[in-house]
Amino acid sequence: MNEIIKEDREAFLYLNNLGSKPFDAFWLLLSETWVWVPLYIIFLYLLYKNFGWKKVAFIMIFIVLGVTVSDQLAGIFKHGIMRLRPCNDPALARLMRHVKDGGTYGFYSSHASNTFFFASFMTFMLGSRYRLLPVLVFFWAAMVSYSRIYLGVHFPMDIAMGAAVGFLLGGLFSTLAKKATAKVKG
Repeated sequence: MNEIIKEDREAFLYLNNLGSKPFDAFWLLLSETWVWVPLYIIFLYLLYKNFGWKKVAFIMIFIVLGVTVSDQLAGIFKHGIMRLRPCNDPALARLMRHVKDGGTYGFYSSHASNTFFFASFMTFMLGSRYRLLPVLVFFWAAMVSYSRIYLGVHFPMDIAMGAAVGFLLGGLFSTLAKKATAKVKG
């Protein structure tokens, strides 16, 4: 296990130190939730266009439940595992680029979990209708997730675990949403 942690730290330091001051504002912005509201509105429009308002109401319930589970599960892991974020690890202070402060613990990333939840959910709901959609939403999720390493608040393993959990939850909740909406008329 120590070897995995060591490699994770080395990968973090390599990826984090690829950054430079002129790009910090871009990666800070990319990591903000509010900046993605237009994307969420596009998701809502695409769901409406393909399912209608009645079914979208049910789909939204599953999205809200899925994001809540994704976010809260990450919080449980953070406080259960208690792995310090890179920005809070004294051993890394002089070796990393410290762009942003985060909470105390970071395993695993709720940003990665939530964005990969959306990417997975939208792919399973609409991917067969919009062939480019999966590529675009997973690229978006990967960029948001990488921003967390760039900013110094997550290790790569935090991101990988968050992405995996988000992907699985997106698959589960989209399956439940499809089953629920199959019973709704109009």
